[in-house]
Amino acid sequence: MQLSENAQKILESRYLLKNSDGKIIETPDELFLRVARFIAKAELSYSTATDLQKWEKEFFGVMTELKFLPNSPTLMNAGTSSGQLSACFVLPVEDSIESIFTTLKNAALIHQSGGGTGFNFSSVRPNGDFISSNSGTSSGPLSFMKVFDAATENIKQGGKRRGANMGILNIDHPDIEEFITAKNKEGELSNFNISVGIYDSFMESVLNNSDWDLRHPSSRKSVKKIPAQYLWNLILENSWFSGDPGLIFLDTINKFNPTPQLGILNCTNPCGEVPLLPYEACNLGSINVSKFADKKTIDINWPELEKTIYIAIRFLDNVIELNDYLLPEIKALVTGNRKIGLGIMGWADLLIQLEIPYASDQAVDLAKKLMQFISEKSRAASEKLATERGVFKNWEKSIYHTKQQLRNATTNSIAPTGTISIIADASSSIEPLFALVITRKNILNEQTISGINEPFVNYMKNKGLYSDGLVRHVEEHGTLSGTNLPDEIKHLFKTALEIAPEWHLKHQIAFQEHTDNAVSKTINIPTETTIKDIGDIYIEAWRKKAKGITIFRQGSKLEQVLNVGLIKEGYACSVCRN
Repeated sequence: MQLSENAQKILESRYLLKNSDGKIIETPDELFLRVARFIAKAELSYSTATDLQKWEKEFFGVMTELKFLPNSPTLMNAGTSSGQLSACFVLPVEDSIESIFTTLKNAALIHQSGGGTGFNFSSVRPNGDFISSNSGTSSGPLSFMKVFDAATENIKQGGKRRGANMGILNIDHPDIEEFITAKNKEGELSNFNISVGIYDSFMESVLNNSDWDLRHPSSRKSVKKIPAQYLWNLILENSWFSGDPGLIFLDTINKFNPTPQLGILNCTNPCGEVPLLPYEACNLGSINVSKFADKKTIDINWPELEKTIYIAIRFLDNVIELNDYLLPEIKALVTGNRKIGLGIMGWADLLIQLEIPYASDQAVDLAKKLMQFISEKSRAASEKLATERGVFKNWEKSIYHTKQQLRNATTNSIAPTGTISIIADASSSIEPLFALVITRKNILNEQTISGINEPFVNYMKNKGLYSDGLVRHVEEHGTLSGTNLPDEIKHLFKTALEIAPEWHLKHQIAFQEHTDNAVSKTINIPTETTIKDIGDIYIEAWRKKAKGITIFRQGSKLEQVLNVGLIKEGYACSVCRN
Protein backbone atom coordinates (compact mmCIF):
# COMPACT_ATOMS: atom_id res chain seq x y z
CA MET A 1 0.00 0.00 0.00
CA GLN A 2 1.39 3.37 -1.03
CA LEU A 3 0.25 6.37 0.99
CA SER A 4 0.88 10.02 0.26
CA GLU A 5 2.90 12.09 2.70
CA ASN A 6 -0.27 13.91 3.79
CA ALA A 7 -2.12 10.63 4.30
CA GLN A 8 0.69 9.42 6.54
CA LYS A 9 0.54 12.64 8.56
CA ILE A 10 -3.24 12.36 9.00
CA LEU A 11 -3.02 8.73 10.08
CA GLU A 12 -0.23 9.43 12.55
CA SER A 13 -2.07 12.40 14.02
CA ARG A 14 -5.54 10.91 14.42
CA TYR A 15 -5.95 7.27 13.49
CA LEU A 16 -2.96 5.09 14.42
CA LEU A 17 -3.12 3.70 17.94
CA LYS A 18 -0.81 5.19 20.56
CA ASN A 19 0.34 3.94 23.92
CA SER A 20 0.00 5.80 27.21
CA ASP A 21 3.12 7.81 26.39
CA GLY A 22 1.65 9.00 23.10
CA LYS A 23 3.95 6.79 21.03
CA ILE A 24 2.46 5.31 17.84
CA ILE A 25 2.15 1.53 18.19
CA GLU A 26 0.64 0.48 14.85
CA THR A 27 1.36 0.91 11.16
CA PRO A 28 -1.24 1.88 8.55
CA ASP A 29 -1.44 -1.77 7.44
CA GLU A 30 -2.03 -2.80 11.04
CA LEU A 31 -4.75 -0.16 11.36
CA PHE A 32 -6.63 -1.55 8.37
CA LEU A 33 -6.11 -5.09 9.63
CA ARG A 34 -7.46 -4.09 13.06
CA VAL A 35 -10.57 -2.63 11.45
CA ALA A 36 -11.08 -5.49 8.98
CA ARG A 37 -10.62 -8.15 11.65
CA PHE A 38 -13.08 -6.49 14.02
CA ILE A 39 -15.77 -5.76 11.42
CA ALA A 40 -15.54 -9.34 10.08
CA LYS A 41 -16.48 -10.67 13.54
CA ALA A 42 -20.10 -9.93 12.72
CA GLU A 43 -19.97 -12.86 10.29
CA LEU A 44 -19.94 -15.29 13.20
CA SER A 45 -23.55 -14.36 13.97
CA TYR A 46 -24.64 -15.67 10.58
CA SER A 47 -21.98 -18.01 9.18
CA THR A 48 -18.73 -19.82 9.94
CA ALA A 49 -15.17 -19.03 10.94
CA THR A 50 -14.15 -19.75 7.35
CA ASP A 51 -16.50 -16.99 6.17
CA LEU A 52 -15.06 -14.68 8.80
CA GLN A 53 -11.56 -15.19 7.40
CA LYS A 54 -12.80 -14.69 3.85
CA TRP A 55 -14.51 -11.38 4.65
CA GLU A 56 -11.64 -10.16 6.80
CA LYS A 57 -9.43 -10.58 3.74
CA GLU A 58 -11.96 -8.81 1.48
CA PHE A 59 -12.41 -5.89 3.89
CA PHE A 60 -8.66 -5.53 4.36
CA GLY A 61 -8.14 -5.63 0.59
CA VAL A 62 -10.55 -2.83 -0.36
CA MET A 63 -9.17 -0.59 2.40
CA THR A 64 -5.47 -1.13 1.72
CA GLU A 65 -6.08 -0.68 -2.01
CA LEU A 66 -7.81 2.58 -1.02
CA LYS A 67 -10.91 1.58 -2.98
CA PHE A 68 -13.21 1.96 0.01
CA LEU A 69 -12.90 3.59 3.43
CA PRO A 70 -15.48 3.77 6.23
CA ASN A 71 -16.23 6.94 8.18
CA SER A 72 -13.61 8.17 10.62
CA PRO A 73 -15.08 6.80 13.88
CA THR A 74 -14.92 3.28 12.44
CA LEU A 75 -11.28 3.71 11.43
CA MET A 76 -10.44 5.23 14.79
CA ASN A 77 -12.41 3.00 17.13
CA ALA A 78 -12.98 -0.44 15.57
CA GLY A 79 -11.15 -3.06 17.61
CA THR A 80 -10.43 -0.68 20.49
CA SER A 81 -12.01 -0.10 23.90
CA SER A 82 -14.00 2.75 22.33
CA GLY A 83 -16.48 0.85 20.20
CA GLN A 84 -18.62 3.73 18.87
CA LEU A 85 -18.35 3.47 15.08
CA SER A 86 -21.01 5.83 13.69
CA ALA A 87 -20.39 9.31 12.27
CA CYS A 88 -23.92 10.71 12.20
CA PHE A 89 -26.55 11.19 14.89
CA VAL A 90 -29.75 13.18 15.36
CA LEU A 91 -31.00 13.93 18.87
CA PRO A 92 -34.37 15.34 19.96
CA VAL A 93 -34.77 18.81 21.46
CA GLU A 94 -38.10 19.18 23.24
CA ASP A 95 -39.45 22.26 25.00
CA SER A 96 -38.23 21.61 28.53
CA ILE A 97 -35.05 22.23 30.47
CA GLU A 98 -34.83 18.53 31.30
CA SER A 99 -35.03 17.50 27.64
CA ILE A 100 -32.61 20.17 26.44
CA PHE A 101 -29.90 19.36 28.95
CA THR A 102 -30.37 15.60 28.66
CA THR A 103 -29.76 16.06 24.94
CA LEU A 104 -26.72 18.23 25.68
CA LYS A 105 -25.26 15.45 27.86
CA ASN A 106 -25.94 12.85 25.18
CA ALA A 107 -24.41 15.06 22.51
CA ALA A 108 -21.27 15.42 24.63
CA LEU A 109 -20.95 11.63 24.87
CA ILE A 110 -21.38 11.30 21.11
CA HIS A 111 -18.81 14.02 20.36
CA GLN A 112 -16.35 12.43 22.78
CA SER A 113 -16.70 9.15 20.89
CA GLY A 114 -16.11 10.69 17.46
CA GLY A 115 -19.65 11.31 16.19
CA GLY A 116 -21.40 14.45 14.99
CA THR A 117 -24.91 15.55 15.95
CA GLY A 118 -27.90 17.25 14.39
CA PHE A 119 -30.70 19.07 16.20
CA ASN A 120 -33.94 20.73 15.16
CA PHE A 121 -34.72 23.43 17.73
CA SER A 122 -38.19 24.25 16.38
CA SER A 123 -40.04 22.75 19.38
CA VAL A 124 -38.45 25.24 21.76
CA ARG A 125 -40.79 28.13 22.63
CA PRO A 126 -39.74 31.56 21.34
CA ASN A 127 -37.73 34.18 23.17
CA GLY A 128 -39.88 36.08 25.68
CA ASP A 129 -42.65 33.47 25.78
CA PHE A 130 -44.38 33.10 29.15
CA ILE A 131 -43.48 30.04 31.24
CA SER A 132 -46.36 29.20 33.57
CA SER A 133 -44.37 26.86 35.84
CA ASN A 134 -42.19 29.66 37.21
CA SER A 135 -43.92 32.81 35.91
CA GLY A 136 -40.78 33.56 33.92
CA THR A 137 -40.07 33.92 30.22
CA SER A 138 -38.28 31.71 27.74
CA SER A 139 -34.86 32.68 26.40
CA GLY A 140 -35.61 31.02 23.06
CA PRO A 141 -33.81 28.40 20.93
CA LEU A 142 -30.80 30.59 20.06
CA SER A 143 -29.78 30.85 23.72
CA PHE A 144 -29.67 27.06 24.00
CA MET A 145 -27.80 26.71 20.71
CA LYS A 146 -25.08 28.90 22.22
CA VAL A 147 -24.88 26.59 25.23
CA PHE A 148 -24.52 23.58 22.90
CA ASP A 149 -21.87 25.45 20.91
CA ALA A 150 -19.83 26.26 24.03
CA ALA A 151 -20.00 22.65 25.20
CA THR A 152 -18.88 21.40 21.80
CA GLU A 153 -15.93 23.79 21.82
CA ASN A 154 -14.57 22.06 24.90
CA ILE A 155 -15.00 18.45 23.81
CA LYS A 156 -12.78 16.94 21.16
CA GLN A 157 -14.27 14.05 19.22
CA GLY A 158 -12.53 10.90 20.40
CA GLY A 159 -9.84 13.18 21.80
CA LYS A 160 -8.78 13.75 18.20
CA ARG A 161 -11.07 16.34 16.59
CA ARG A 162 -13.56 18.97 17.61
CA GLY A 163 -17.26 18.17 17.59
CA ALA A 164 -19.62 19.13 14.77
CA ASN A 165 -23.30 20.05 14.84
CA MET A 166 -26.20 20.84 12.56
CA GLY A 167 -28.72 23.31 13.94
CA ILE A 168 -32.08 23.65 12.17
CA LEU A 169 -34.98 26.01 12.82
CA ASN A 170 -38.12 25.76 10.72
CA ILE A 171 -39.15 28.76 8.66
CA ASP A 172 -42.40 29.25 10.62
CA HIS A 173 -40.77 29.57 14.07
CA PRO A 174 -41.30 33.01 15.69
CA ASP A 175 -37.53 33.38 16.30
CA ILE A 176 -36.60 32.64 12.69
CA GLU A 177 -35.23 36.15 12.02
CA GLU A 178 -32.79 35.89 14.92
CA PHE A 179 -31.77 32.41 13.73
CA ILE A 180 -31.15 33.51 10.14
CA THR A 181 -28.78 36.26 11.31
CA ALA A 182 -27.13 34.18 14.05
CA LYS A 183 -23.83 33.67 12.23
CA ASN A 184 -23.33 37.06 10.62
CA LYS A 185 -20.74 37.83 13.28
CA GLU A 186 -17.42 36.01 12.82
CA GLY A 187 -16.94 33.28 15.44
CA GLU A 188 -20.59 32.94 16.50
CA LEU A 189 -21.85 29.34 16.68
CA SER A 190 -18.56 28.24 15.12
CA ASN A 191 -19.26 24.57 15.90
CA PHE A 192 -22.57 24.62 14.05
CA ASN A 193 -23.68 24.47 10.49
CA ILE A 194 -27.10 26.10 10.50
CA SER A 195 -29.94 25.56 8.05
CA VAL A 196 -33.49 26.83 7.78
CA GLY A 197 -36.12 24.11 7.53
CA ILE A 198 -38.08 25.08 4.41
CA TYR A 199 -41.59 23.97 3.42
CA ASP A 200 -42.91 23.92 -0.14
CA SER A 201 -45.70 26.25 1.01
CA PHE A 202 -43.12 28.85 2.03
CA MET A 203 -41.40 28.68 -1.35
CA GLU A 204 -44.77 29.14 -3.03
CA SER A 205 -45.43 32.16 -0.79
CA VAL A 206 -42.10 33.62 -1.86
CA LEU A 207 -42.89 33.14 -5.54
CA ASN A 208 -46.42 34.54 -5.05
CA ASN A 209 -45.12 37.45 -2.96
CA SER A 210 -47.63 36.66 -0.21
CA ASP A 211 -47.53 36.80 3.60
CA TRP A 212 -46.20 33.99 5.77
CA ASP A 213 -47.43 32.94 9.21
CA LEU A 214 -45.02 32.52 12.10
CA ARG A 215 -46.58 30.00 14.47
CA HIS A 216 -46.16 29.14 18.15
CA PRO A 217 -44.40 25.75 18.37
CA SER A 218 -46.92 24.33 20.86
CA SER A 219 -50.31 25.73 19.88
CA ARG A 220 -49.45 26.15 16.18
CA LYS A 221 -51.45 29.40 16.29
CA SER A 222 -50.24 32.25 14.13
CA VAL A 223 -48.42 34.84 16.23
CA LYS A 224 -47.26 37.09 13.41
CA LYS A 225 -47.68 37.60 9.69
CA ILE A 226 -44.63 38.61 7.74
CA PRO A 227 -43.93 38.99 4.02
CA ALA A 228 -42.40 35.73 2.80
CA GLN A 229 -40.17 37.75 0.47
CA TYR A 230 -38.71 39.61 3.46
CA LEU A 231 -37.65 36.36 5.14
CA TRP A 232 -36.33 35.03 1.84
CA ASN A 233 -34.21 38.12 1.28
CA LEU A 234 -32.92 37.90 4.85
CA ILE A 235 -31.78 34.32 4.20
CA LEU A 236 -30.08 35.28 0.95
CA GLU A 237 -28.32 38.30 2.44
CA ASN A 238 -26.87 36.28 5.31
CA SER A 239 -25.90 33.36 3.07
CA TRP A 240 -24.10 35.85 0.83
CA PHE A 241 -22.42 37.46 3.82
CA SER A 242 -21.28 34.41 5.80
CA GLY A 243 -22.26 31.19 4.01
CA ASP A 244 -24.99 30.52 6.60
CA PRO A 245 -27.77 29.58 6.73
CA GLY A 246 -28.22 26.81 4.22
CA LEU A 247 -31.61 25.32 3.42
CA ILE A 248 -33.14 21.93 4.22
CA PHE A 249 -36.19 21.13 2.09
CA LEU A 250 -38.39 19.31 4.58
CA ASP A 251 -41.20 18.24 2.23
CA THR A 252 -38.74 16.75 -0.26
CA ILE A 253 -36.94 14.86 2.51
CA ASN A 254 -40.20 13.41 3.80
CA LYS A 255 -41.42 12.50 0.34
CA PHE A 256 -38.58 9.96 0.34
CA ASN A 257 -38.80 8.99 4.02
CA PRO A 258 -38.32 5.18 4.04
CA THR A 259 -40.15 4.72 7.37
CA PRO A 260 -42.96 7.31 7.50
CA GLN A 261 -44.90 5.30 10.09
CA LEU A 262 -42.06 5.90 12.57
CA GLY A 263 -42.22 9.68 12.32
CA ILE A 264 -41.34 12.65 10.15
CA LEU A 265 -37.80 13.63 9.25
CA ASN A 266 -36.97 17.18 10.33
CA CYS A 267 -33.23 17.03 10.87
CA THR A 268 -29.96 15.84 9.37
CA ASN A 269 -26.43 15.09 10.47
CA PRO A 270 -23.90 17.99 10.56
CA CYS A 271 -23.23 18.13 6.82
CA GLY A 272 -26.74 17.36 5.64
CA GLU A 273 -26.24 14.08 3.78
CA VAL A 274 -28.32 11.91 6.13
CA PRO A 275 -31.86 12.87 7.19
CA LEU A 276 -32.51 11.01 10.43
CA LEU A 277 -35.24 10.49 13.01
CA PRO A 278 -34.55 11.57 16.62
CA TYR A 279 -32.18 9.05 18.24
CA GLU A 280 -31.20 7.62 14.86
CA ALA A 281 -27.63 7.19 13.64
CA CYS A 282 -26.08 6.18 10.34
CA ASN A 283 -22.86 4.48 9.34
CA LEU A 284 -21.11 5.90 6.29
CA GLY A 285 -18.41 4.80 3.90
CA SER A 286 -17.14 5.99 0.54
CA ILE A 287 -15.84 4.31 -2.59
CA ASN A 288 -12.88 5.97 -4.24
CA VAL A 289 -14.20 5.94 -7.81
CA SER A 290 -10.89 7.21 -9.20
CA LYS A 291 -9.58 3.68 -8.64
CA PHE A 292 -12.01 2.33 -11.23
CA ALA A 293 -10.95 4.31 -14.29
CA ASP A 294 -10.26 1.90 -17.16
CA LYS A 295 -7.70 3.71 -19.27
CA LYS A 296 -7.89 1.16 -22.09
CA THR A 297 -11.60 1.64 -22.70
CA ILE A 298 -11.69 5.25 -21.36
CA ASP A 299 -14.56 4.14 -19.14
CA ILE A 300 -15.31 2.87 -15.66
CA ASN A 301 -14.40 -0.69 -14.75
CA TRP A 302 -18.00 -1.59 -13.91
CA PRO A 303 -17.46 -5.25 -12.83
CA GLU A 304 -14.72 -4.29 -10.38
CA LEU A 305 -16.85 -1.43 -9.04
CA GLU A 306 -19.79 -3.80 -8.53
CA LYS A 307 -17.60 -6.20 -6.56
CA THR A 308 -16.42 -3.37 -4.30
CA ILE A 309 -20.01 -2.16 -3.73
CA TYR A 310 -21.05 -5.62 -2.46
CA ILE A 311 -18.07 -5.72 -0.10
CA ALA A 312 -18.73 -2.19 1.17
CA ILE A 313 -22.45 -2.77 1.81
CA ARG A 314 -21.65 -5.93 3.77
CA PHE A 315 -18.97 -4.06 5.72
CA LEU A 316 -21.39 -1.27 6.69
CA ASP A 317 -24.11 -3.72 7.70
CA ASN A 318 -21.59 -5.52 9.88
CA VAL A 319 -20.80 -2.21 11.61
CA ILE A 320 -24.40 -2.07 12.82
CA GLU A 321 -23.98 -5.49 14.49
CA LEU A 322 -20.83 -4.53 16.36
CA ASN A 323 -21.43 -0.88 17.22
CA ASP A 324 -21.49 0.52 20.74
CA TYR A 325 -24.53 2.80 20.58
CA LEU A 326 -23.99 4.72 23.85
CA LEU A 327 -27.77 5.06 24.42
CA PRO A 328 -30.49 2.35 24.39
CA GLU A 329 -32.79 4.63 22.36
CA ILE A 330 -30.16 4.90 19.63
CA LYS A 331 -29.51 1.16 19.60
CA ALA A 332 -33.21 0.38 19.24
CA LEU A 333 -33.77 2.70 16.29
CA VAL A 334 -30.50 1.98 14.47
CA THR A 335 -30.89 -1.79 14.69
CA GLY A 336 -34.54 -1.37 13.75
CA ASN A 337 -33.87 0.56 10.52
CA ARG A 338 -30.24 -0.39 9.78
CA LYS A 339 -29.60 2.75 7.72
CA ILE A 340 -26.25 2.87 5.96
CA GLY A 341 -24.82 5.42 3.57
CA LEU A 342 -22.39 4.31 0.88
CA GLY A 343 -21.10 7.27 -1.12
CA ILE A 344 -18.16 8.22 -3.27
CA MET A 345 -14.98 10.26 -3.34
CA GLY A 346 -12.51 10.87 -6.15
CA TRP A 347 -15.19 12.03 -8.61
CA ALA A 348 -13.12 14.95 -9.96
CA ASP A 349 -10.07 12.68 -10.23
CA LEU A 350 -12.08 10.11 -12.20
CA LEU A 351 -13.28 12.77 -14.64
CA ILE A 352 -9.70 13.94 -15.21
CA GLN A 353 -8.56 10.38 -15.95
CA LEU A 354 -11.41 10.02 -18.46
CA GLU A 355 -10.60 13.50 -19.83
CA ILE A 356 -14.13 14.78 -19.15
CA PRO A 357 -14.45 18.39 -17.92
CA TYR A 358 -16.50 18.80 -14.74
CA ALA A 359 -18.47 21.64 -16.33
CA SER A 360 -19.94 19.55 -19.15
CA ASP A 361 -23.10 17.64 -20.00
CA GLN A 362 -20.93 14.54 -20.47
CA ALA A 363 -19.84 14.73 -16.82
CA VAL A 364 -23.40 15.21 -15.56
CA ASP A 365 -24.64 12.30 -17.67
CA LEU A 366 -21.87 10.09 -16.30
CA ALA A 367 -22.76 11.20 -12.76
CA LYS A 368 -26.33 9.95 -13.28
CA LYS A 369 -25.14 6.70 -14.81
CA LEU A 370 -22.57 6.10 -12.07
CA MET A 371 -24.91 6.82 -9.17
CA GLN A 372 -27.73 4.79 -10.70
CA PHE A 373 -25.31 1.86 -10.94
CA ILE A 374 -24.13 2.32 -7.35
CA SER A 375 -27.73 2.61 -6.12
CA GLU A 376 -28.95 -0.48 -7.97
CA LYS A 377 -26.00 -2.61 -6.87
CA SER A 378 -26.24 -1.32 -3.28
CA ARG A 379 -29.91 -2.32 -3.15
CA ALA A 380 -29.08 -5.68 -4.69
CA ALA A 381 -26.37 -6.22 -2.06
CA SER A 382 -28.82 -5.27 0.71
CA GLU A 383 -31.42 -7.61 -0.77
CA LYS A 384 -28.86 -10.43 -0.78
CA LEU A 385 -28.05 -9.73 2.86
CA ALA A 386 -31.78 -9.83 3.66
CA THR A 387 -31.96 -13.39 2.31
CA GLU A 388 -28.97 -14.36 4.47
CA ARG A 389 -29.75 -12.40 7.63
CA GLY A 390 -33.35 -11.19 7.42
CA VAL A 391 -34.94 -7.83 6.62
CA PHE A 392 -34.51 -4.84 8.93
CA LYS A 393 -36.85 -5.04 11.94
CA ASN A 394 -39.04 -2.12 10.89
CA TRP A 395 -39.40 -3.38 7.31
CA GLU A 396 -43.15 -3.91 7.70
CA LYS A 397 -43.47 -0.22 8.65
CA SER A 398 -41.44 0.89 5.66
CA ILE A 399 -42.17 1.87 2.07
CA TYR A 400 -40.53 -1.40 0.97
CA HIS A 401 -43.07 -3.66 2.69
CA THR A 402 -44.52 -6.15 0.17
CA LYS A 403 -42.33 -4.60 -2.58
CA GLN A 404 -38.70 -5.49 -1.85
CA GLN A 405 -36.96 -7.31 0.97
CA LEU A 406 -34.01 -5.26 2.15
CA ARG A 407 -31.56 -5.50 5.00
CA ASN A 408 -31.20 -1.70 5.20
CA ALA A 409 -33.79 1.09 5.12
CA THR A 410 -31.28 3.26 3.22
CA THR A 411 -28.08 2.34 1.43
CA ASN A 412 -26.54 5.50 -0.08
CA SER A 413 -25.37 8.97 1.02
CA ILE A 414 -22.93 11.41 -0.52
CA ALA A 415 -20.79 12.64 2.38
CA PRO A 416 -18.07 15.35 2.24
CA THR A 417 -15.38 12.66 2.91
CA GLY A 418 -13.11 15.12 4.77
CA THR A 419 -9.99 13.41 6.00
CA ILE A 420 -10.73 9.99 4.49
CA SER A 421 -10.27 11.49 1.02
CA ILE A 422 -6.84 12.72 2.14
CA ILE A 423 -6.00 9.19 3.34
CA ALA A 424 -7.15 7.82 -0.03
CA ASP A 425 -5.30 10.63 -1.86
CA ALA A 426 -8.55 11.37 -3.67
CA SER A 427 -10.55 14.48 -4.47
CA SER A 428 -13.32 15.19 -1.98
CA SER A 429 -16.70 13.57 -2.52
CA ILE A 430 -18.40 14.80 -5.73
CA GLU A 431 -16.74 18.22 -5.58
CA PRO A 432 -14.64 19.61 -8.41
CA LEU A 433 -11.00 20.21 -7.58
CA PHE A 434 -10.92 23.13 -5.19
CA ALA A 435 -7.49 24.01 -6.54
CA LEU A 436 -4.60 22.23 -8.25
CA VAL A 437 -2.55 22.94 -5.13
CA ILE A 438 -4.41 23.13 -1.81
CA THR A 439 -3.21 24.25 1.60
CA ARG A 440 -5.34 23.02 4.49
CA LYS A 441 -5.18 25.00 7.71
CA ASN A 442 -5.79 23.60 11.19
CA ILE A 443 -6.66 20.12 9.97
CA LEU A 444 -3.90 18.62 12.13
CA ASN A 445 -4.42 20.60 15.32
CA GLU A 446 -2.65 23.87 14.46
CA GLN A 447 -0.59 22.44 11.61
CA THR A 448 -0.96 23.18 7.92
CA ILE A 449 -0.65 20.63 5.12
CA SER A 450 -0.33 21.24 1.38
CA GLY A 451 -0.48 19.08 -1.69
CA ILE A 452 -0.64 19.11 -5.47
CA ASN A 453 -3.34 17.10 -7.24
CA GLU A 454 -1.79 13.80 -8.35
CA PRO A 455 -4.01 13.19 -11.41
CA PHE A 456 -3.03 16.67 -12.64
CA VAL A 457 0.66 15.81 -12.28
CA ASN A 458 0.22 12.46 -14.05
CA TYR A 459 -1.78 14.02 -16.88
CA MET A 460 0.78 16.75 -17.49
CA LYS A 461 3.65 14.28 -17.43
CA ASN A 462 1.86 11.97 -19.89
CA LYS A 463 1.27 14.90 -22.23
CA GLY A 464 4.86 16.12 -21.93
CA LEU A 465 3.67 19.41 -20.40
CA TYR A 466 5.03 19.06 -16.86
CA SER A 467 7.69 21.57 -15.82
CA ASP A 468 9.07 23.35 -12.78
CA GLY A 469 7.59 26.58 -14.09
CA LEU A 470 4.12 25.04 -14.29
CA VAL A 471 4.43 23.75 -10.74
CA ARG A 472 5.49 27.18 -9.48
CA HIS A 473 2.49 28.73 -11.23
CA VAL A 474 -0.08 26.39 -9.66
CA GLU A 475 1.62 26.66 -6.27
CA GLU A 476 1.09 30.40 -6.40
CA HIS A 477 -2.27 30.62 -8.17
CA GLY A 478 -3.85 27.17 -7.67
CA THR A 479 -5.20 27.17 -11.24
CA LEU A 480 -4.06 27.14 -14.86
CA SER A 481 -5.43 30.62 -15.47
CA GLY A 482 -2.70 32.81 -16.93
CA THR A 483 -0.77 29.94 -18.52
CA ASN A 484 -0.38 29.43 -22.27
CA LEU A 485 -1.73 25.88 -22.16
CA PRO A 486 -4.46 24.92 -24.68
CA ASP A 487 -8.02 25.90 -23.76
CA GLU A 488 -9.20 22.27 -23.68
CA ILE A 489 -6.64 21.50 -20.95
CA LYS A 490 -7.63 24.60 -18.97
CA HIS A 491 -11.27 23.51 -19.28
CA LEU A 492 -10.47 20.00 -18.06
CA PHE A 493 -8.70 21.39 -14.99
CA LYS A 494 -11.12 24.16 -14.09
CA THR A 495 -11.33 24.47 -10.32
CA ALA A 496 -14.31 25.08 -8.06
CA LEU A 497 -14.41 28.86 -8.29
CA GLU A 498 -13.82 28.82 -12.05
CA ILE A 499 -16.86 26.59 -12.58
CA ALA A 500 -20.22 28.34 -12.90
CA PRO A 501 -22.57 27.62 -9.95
CA GLU A 502 -25.14 25.97 -12.21
CA TRP A 503 -22.67 23.17 -12.97
CA HIS A 504 -22.09 22.58 -9.26
CA LEU A 505 -25.85 22.28 -8.80
CA LYS A 506 -26.29 20.04 -11.85
CA HIS A 507 -23.83 17.56 -10.32
CA GLN A 508 -25.62 17.66 -6.98
CA ILE A 509 -29.01 17.02 -8.61
CA ALA A 510 -27.58 14.25 -10.81
CA PHE A 511 -26.23 12.37 -7.79
CA GLN A 512 -29.32 13.08 -5.67
CA GLU A 513 -31.57 11.47 -8.27
CA HIS A 514 -30.19 8.05 -7.33
CA THR A 515 -29.29 8.63 -3.66
CA ASP A 516 -31.88 7.54 -1.10
CA ASN A 517 -30.42 9.65 1.70
CA ALA A 518 -29.05 13.05 0.65
CA VAL A 519 -26.04 14.78 -0.90
CA SER A 520 -23.59 17.01 0.93
CA LYS A 521 -22.34 19.49 -1.67
CA THR A 522 -21.05 23.03 -1.42
CA ILE A 523 -21.85 25.40 -4.26
CA ASN A 524 -18.67 27.47 -4.39
CA ILE A 525 -19.28 30.94 -5.75
CA PRO A 526 -16.90 33.83 -6.54
CA THR A 527 -16.68 36.96 -4.40
CA GLU A 528 -18.55 39.05 -6.97
CA THR A 529 -21.64 36.79 -6.93
CA THR A 530 -24.81 38.78 -6.18
CA ILE A 531 -27.56 38.09 -3.69
CA LYS A 532 -29.93 37.59 -6.62
CA ASP A 533 -27.60 34.92 -8.02
CA ILE A 534 -27.82 33.03 -4.74
CA GLY A 535 -31.62 33.28 -4.83
CA ASP A 536 -31.64 31.78 -8.30
CA ILE A 537 -29.47 28.87 -7.12
CA TYR A 538 -31.70 28.20 -4.11
CA ILE A 539 -34.93 28.28 -6.12
CA GLU A 540 -33.48 25.98 -8.78
CA ALA A 541 -32.31 23.55 -6.07
CA TRP A 542 -35.85 23.44 -4.62
CA ARG A 543 -37.45 23.00 -8.04
CA LYS A 544 -35.05 20.19 -8.95
CA LYS A 545 -35.82 18.33 -5.68
CA ALA A 546 -32.52 18.75 -3.89
CA LYS A 547 -32.90 17.80 -0.22
CA GLY A 548 -30.75 20.69 0.90
CA ILE A 549 -28.49 23.39 -0.45
CA THR A 550 -25.35 25.13 0.82
CA ILE A 551 -23.38 27.89 -0.85
CA PHE A 552 -20.10 29.50 0.07
CA ARG A 553 -18.98 32.81 -1.36
CA GLN A 554 -15.24 33.22 -1.71
CA GLY A 555 -13.80 35.41 1.04
CA SER A 556 -16.90 35.54 3.22
CA LYS A 557 -15.01 34.16 6.22
CA LEU A 558 -11.83 35.58 7.68
CA GLU A 559 -10.45 32.19 8.72
CA GLN A 560 -10.96 29.37 6.21
CA VAL A 561 -9.60 25.86 6.11
CA LEU A 562 -9.06 25.18 2.40
CA ASN A 563 -6.73 27.60 0.68
CA VAL A 564 -5.94 28.03 -3.00
CA GLY A 565 -2.28 27.29 -3.75
CA LEU A 566 0.30 27.85 -1.04
CA ILE A 567 -0.66 31.41 -0.12
CA LYS A 568 -4.13 32.53 -1.19
CA GLU A 569 -7.22 31.83 0.86
CA GLY A 570 -10.27 29.90 -0.23
CA TYR A 571 -13.23 27.95 1.09
CA ALA A 572 -14.03 25.42 3.69
CA CYS A 573 -17.08 24.73 5.77
CA SER A 574 -15.84 25.17 9.33
CA VAL A 575 -17.45 22.01 10.70
CA CYS A 576 -16.70 19.77 7.70
CA ARG A 577 -12.93 20.01 8.08
CA ASN A 578 -12.93 16.80 10.11
